[in-house]
Amino acid sequence: MNIAKNTYDWVLNWASTPYALYALVLLSFTESFFFPIPPDILLIAIAFSKPKQSFFYAGLCSFASVIGGIVGYIIGYYLFESIGKLIFDLYGGIDEFETVKEYYNSKGAWMVLIGGFTPVPYKLITIASGVFLLDFKIFLLCSVISRSARFFLESLLIFYFGEKIRFILEKYFNLFTILLFVTVILGFLLFRVIL
Repeated sequence: MNIAKNTYDWVLNWASTPYALYALVLLSFTESFFFPIPPDILLIAIAFSKPKQSFFYAGLCSFASVIGGIVGYIIGYYLFESIGKLIFDLYGGIDEFETVKEYYNSKGAWMVLIGGFTPVPYKLITIASGVFLLDFKIFLLCSVISRSARFFLESLLIFYFGEKIRFILEKYFNLFTILLFVTVILGFLLFRVIL
């Protein structure tokens, strides 16, 4: 637990350095295929320092995350036996590998959309997408949509609500993203029922 807290604090400390944007890009990139700490904490800290530039920061974060996702896809596609399995095992996902495979056969795009937006470790989704041969164009489109939606939503809240939203974002971010995702799915289902 101490290692996780120290890593979290180390990431957060980058926000107050001149290298904050470089750290944001590197963190967003590596988190998509390996690093355990999501870029949200650094994005939120940087965006609070300059709320008017929060959309620019969200764009950087989204771009780097999708590029990192492509690396994860390549690891799954070409290097699963040598690298991918180690990453899955590190995050405790190797036991559910066969279950995930069943979902990918019928709902691969949804897996990427859900994994890219919610607190599900995106790195497991990117690697699994390569392993289970999800069409790359679908993977890329779903990654761009889900990662951008996640990071731009955070920036939008910071831009409009500033310090008022800080406590909620930092303390309840995971719950907030799950509730928002459920709301979107319910809205989509309602829309289909109406039509």
